[in-house]
Amino acid sequence: MDIGDLVKLTSRAWALDILAAIHRGVPARQAPLLASCGAGRTAFGASLAHLIELGFLIRNPGHGHPLRPEFKLTPKGEVAAGMAARVLDQVRADPARALLRKRWTLPVLAQATRPMRFSGLRAGLAPVTDRALSHSLLDVEGLGWIRREIDLSTRRPFPVYSAVGEGLMLGEAALA
Repeated sequence: MDIGDLVKLTSRAWALDILAAIHRGVPARQAPLLASCGAGRTAFGASLAHLIELGFLIRNPGHGHPLRPEFKLTPKGEVAAGMAARVLDQVRADPARALLRKRWTLPVLAQATRPMRFSGLRAGLAPVTDRALSHSLLDVEGLGWIRREIDLSTRRPFPVYSAVGEGLMLGEAALA
C-alpha cells in the first residue's frame, strides 16, 4: 500500500478494525461491524464515513434499509482490507492493538522498515509534526518495535531509527 494512502487511512482510530472485520467475513452493516470492533458509536461512525470518503467503502446499492445500510469494499478497499487483516492478525495484546489505533504508529513502522534519520521519517510522512513523530517514535520504541541507534560515523552524531522484530513485520505487512 502507498504510504500516502496509509497515512490517510490511519487518521481515524477504527478504520483498520472495520476493514479487517469486513475482510474476515463480518456482515458489512453497522451493527455487526460495531459489535466486532468494540468501538464507541461516534468514533465508529466517523471512521466509517472516513472510509467512504477515501473510496475504500461504498454503500451497497439495492441492499439494506435506508436507515441500516449495507456496505461493500471497492477494489482499493479490498487491498486495504487485506493489509488491515494481516497487520491486526499479528498483534494480539491489547496495549499494542490500542497503539495501532493511533494515527502515526503504522505509517512510522512502514517508513522505518529501512534505517532512517528523523528528518527522513518526517519527509516521508509529509503532514506529520515534529511533536507527533517524536511521540510516535517513543511509543513504538517502548514496545520494542523500533530501535534507536546513534550513528557516530560523522562529525555530528545523529540517531537512526529502524523497525525490528514485530515492528518490522507490521511495517512490511502494511506496505505489502
